[in-house]
Amino acid sequence: MSAHQHAHAEFPLGPFRPYEQNPIMSPQGDGWESGSVYNPAAIVKDGQVVLLYRAHADDIVSHVGYATSDDGIHFERRPEPVLSPSEDYDRFGCEDPRVTEVDGTYYLTYTGWDRTSALLCLATSTDLVTWEKHGPMFPDFNTFLPQGNGQDAPWSKAGGILPVPIDGRYLMYFGEGSIWYAWSDDLIHWKPCSNDEPLMVPTGPGTFGEFLVEVGPQPIVTNNGLILLLHNAAVKNDDGTVRYTCGQLLFDPADPTRILAQMNRPWLEPTTHEDTHGLVSNVTFVEGLVHFKDTWFAYYGQSDSTLGVATYRVGDRYSDLAGR
Repeated sequence: MSAHQHAHAEFPLGPFRPYEQNPIMSPQGDGWESGSVYNPAAIVKDGQVVLLYRAHADDIVSHVGYATSDDGIHFERRPEPVLSPSEDYDRFGCEDPRVTEVDGTYYLTYTGWDRTSALLCLATSTDLVTWEKHGPMFPDFNTFLPQGNGQDAPWSKAGGILPVPIDGRYLMYFGEGSIWYAWSDDLIHWKPCSNDEPLMVPTGPGTFGEFLVEVGPQPIVTNNGLILLLHNAAVKNDDGTVRYTCGQLLFDPADPTRILAQMNRPWLEPTTHEDTHGLVSNVTFVEGLVHFKDTWFAYYGQSDSTLGVATYRVGDRYSDLAGR
């Protein structure tokens, strides 16, 4: 079995239970993470869970912080961010990271924000601390097509890279609004599909993804070799507010640009006070997923304000959780 194939991953992954003592991380201090702490990438390194999390002060200029844990719940943070605005394209924020490791190199996708366009960007590292930026990946793309987002400026977010190649090429799912895909020979240079051919568009009226769908954490390979992608989905209320929940998609590596199966109800949704009250209320937004010590940990932002986790202990069944 490939090192990237998980013996305990299948579709649908779960059941996940939110940790009863969420949030596991909150804003702190009076500096770069004093306003909000949320939307983390996650990976296992040297026997620890590492979170690369989004944080900002009241100015909402985001940085990426670094935290480690021996149990997946209790984290120690580095005092300074590991990725910060430095270029024109990300001068008002390095947002919403996802991370994948291939042959000792870490590939971080994040959103560069210049207050006009949100652009999917790439950075690489060999230690998760020192990062080299490679710039915007798809500077002319608009992932909100076909429905549009009310502006003409380019827009792209949310890149999840599959760590195992398919026929010698690497695959990435990306997009906010609709979901798209791209291929790469070297993990640095990526060729997207046509902007006219989204892989998944928002779901039908009355469903939990009718406003938008967006890539969650990096995809994983299941126990029978299929590709599993967790995603975020949103509805927009009549008063303009939104509600974000989480779904799952399944793909066949022989045909990874067509959905094989999808959940038709959320596996994670706002329930607690932190989930329903914050900078953007009614949001559970998953960006980190790891298998660690016989448990799956899904890390998510709570209302763009705090950071929570939901866990699935391998062997748990939905019927066993009834009434808990």
